[in-house]
Amino acid sequence: MKTAYREVDIFADAGGYESFIAGDINGPVPYESRLYSVIKRMIDIAGALLGLILILPLLPFLILMIKVDSPGPVLFKQERVGYRGRIFPCYKFRSMERGAEARKSELSHMNEATGAAFKIQDDPRITGVGRYIRSSSLDEFPQLFNVLKGDMSIVGPRPQIPSEVAEYTSAQARRLLVRPGLTCLWQVSGRSQLDFTEWMALDLAYVRQRSLRFDLWVLSRTIPAVIERKGAY
Repeated sequence: MKTAYREVDIFADAGGYESFIAGDINGPVPYESRLYSVIKRMIDIAGALLGLILILPLLPFLILMIKVDSPGPVLFKQERVGYRGRIFPCYKFRSMERGAEARKSELSHMNEATGAAFKIQDDPRITGVGRYIRSSSLDEFPQLFNVLKGDMSIVGPRPQIPSEVAEYTSAQARRLLVRPGLTCLWQVSGRSQLDFTEWMALDLAYVRQRSLRFDLWVLSRTIPAVIERKGAY
């Protein structure tokens, strides 16, 4: 029988997520209040619905551009790690050639990222249209469905793939105490221009300081960051 995504804990071999993060010498981070959780979820649903309405007029053009540019599906589904180490299917508009995942090991020598991440600025797998929709963050709009499903939030650490999360320290794994998001401190602070240590530090800072005011502050900086396209590739 196929295992449901929400039942898969990537830290199961380490005794589960709680056991894994218990090794963090920095100690626990504050848990969010029930009121904050409820209001944040209401904002997520309203924001996701609004975002889908706004992108609806662009949808036919995006689909046509992706289909004409290269063969393959319009949507790309990939396993990502979310809340407390649970794996979920994350959706994006396809920005790479068909079979790009199979070429990852072949291109490992070109990886420009540090730590548990994989980034190539001039990745040969990215299509012409893909380069544009990645730099403008249009490729991430299908993740609004992930927000509606509850796998993601509007604001929160960006989700990584299981093989990268498997390299986390117990301290870094504390970024998974909140649902992953469409935008975060890393996204508005330089994105791929930052190294992995800086990325993790920003995510952990968000987890420790999270509040509705902080979420609104991150959102207020997201649009300028998307327009500037700093570190977006």
